[in-house]
Amino acid sequence: MLQNSEGKNIPQVTFHTRQGNDWVDVTSEQLFKGKTVIVFALPGAFTPTCSSTHLPRYNELAPVFAANGVDEIICLSVNDTFVMNAWAEDQKAENVTFLPDGNGEFSEAMGMLVDKDELGFGKRSWRYSMLVKDGVIDKMYIEPDLPGDPFQVSDADTMLDYINPQAEQPKRVTIISKPGCPHCTRAKNVLTENGYKYEEIELGTNGVSFSSLQAVTGRGTTPQIFVDGELVGSADELEAWVAK
Repeated sequence: MLQNSEGKNIPQVTFHTRQGNDWVDVTSEQLFKGKTVIVFALPGAFTPTCSSTHLPRYNELAPVFAANGVDEIICLSVNDTFVMNAWAEDQKAENVTFLPDGNGEFSEAMGMLVDKDELGFGKRSWRYSMLVKDGVIDKMYIEPDLPGDPFQVSDADTMLDYINPQAEQPKRVTIISKPGCPHCTRAKNVLTENGYKYEEIELGTNGVSFSSLQAVTGRGTTPQIFVDGELVGSADELEAWVAK
């Protein structure tokens, strides 16, 4: 039975990390003492749900969490430090600290170490999130004990709703562009100058083509910008939208 540890002290563990070319040991006390910290734990680096949803949303909402008193966001997995460092570089999640629980000591002390033998993973962490205040677990969201890899309650939005249900969230901006497009560059400059972070989908990469552009937007020119799922349109239309 997966145990809820709200009200308990965080386990005292030494994490063996690789920073640059040096081995650096980091303790639980260093990570949590005198701080408000979010930890989200997951089954493995580079795995689909972890890479596509769990990690990116915490990274995206990090400025909102910071504005609401969170000092650090930690992503923990039972992987070695080299794997976690490679995943951090691949994900470009600059707002999240990647913490390797290589021996599973922390996960075991939390009661969250589980068998993933059927996937060839061995012992891994169950998926959960928690808010830790000065080393004491204030809130835990543990995924239900169901087959597979449930992802229902440990997400960033659920945690933010607990911390501050009225928190204003950043707009989600996507720009579809193509290489060498001056209007795409103009649109990206407008977004950056006005403080909007964005994801970019570039035609010609990962199988995205002009047919994809036409299917998604009904248009055949770039850029095409979406804000919170709504099509704003071209660079000119973006400038008009920002001006409002």
